[in-house]
Amino acid sequence: MLVILATVSLFLLLVKLGFWQLSRAELKEELQSQLTSRQAAAPLSYRQLLSLPASEPLTGYRLTTTVTPVGNKVFLLDNQIFNGQVGYLALQVMQVNPIDPWLLVELGFVPAGNDRRVLPKLPHINQSQTFTGRLYQKQANPMSSDLFAEEGWPKRVQNLNISQIETNLNHPVALAVLQPESIKGINLPHPWQPIPLSAQKHLGYALQWFSMAVAFALLVLYFIRVRLKKK
Repeated sequence: MLVILATVSLFLLLVKLGFWQLSRAELKEELQSQLTSRQAAAPLSYRQLLSLPASEPLTGYRLTTTVTPVGNKVFLLDNQIFNGQVGYLALQVMQVNPIDPWLLVELGFVPAGNDRRVLPKLPHINQSQTFTGRLYQKQANPMSSDLFAEEGWPKRVQNLNISQIETNLNHPVALAVLQPESIKGINLPHPWQPIPLSAQKHLGYALQWFSMAVAFALLVLYFIRVRLKKK
């Protein structure tokens, strides 16, 4: 009896995982449609961005705003991979208006050196510029979302934890990062992967789980048939 329960439970688990991947694929298709719509829309102003509800996902919105550097404060988001290279995503702290939250502007991807004790030399935005670009929010790491900020500037961090960045800077910060279309004097690459796994990937995983369920069911039926023949 215990074997039968375990067999049925495993089969149902495989099927459930397949349907879960199908639901994830449907969600990713909705997100992709949302991103396409936002990219086609007119850019937001900074005031419009700040007026959006805190619960509103901001990835994919476009923004046009003029910013001024807040010193040379740059965060280096660790453990980033671009074209097979490991490195950092450099994010400079910028001011739009003195009374408004500061804005993180992505300078781009910077490869890491062989010695982790030595941080890469970075270009900075040194004067006011007007940017048009797209916004994104990093997904929280389920294992750990803490900032783990190191001393000094540029400041290496492990996660894009906005609330802890605000504490570190002692100033409010907008909830999304601006990835500009271009930056005068800086030509670093800008990775763009707003949806970590595409709908097609999830459909492929669903097919794998359903295939495993079918294979498992056929294998069980085969062993049942063999045992019946022996009786």
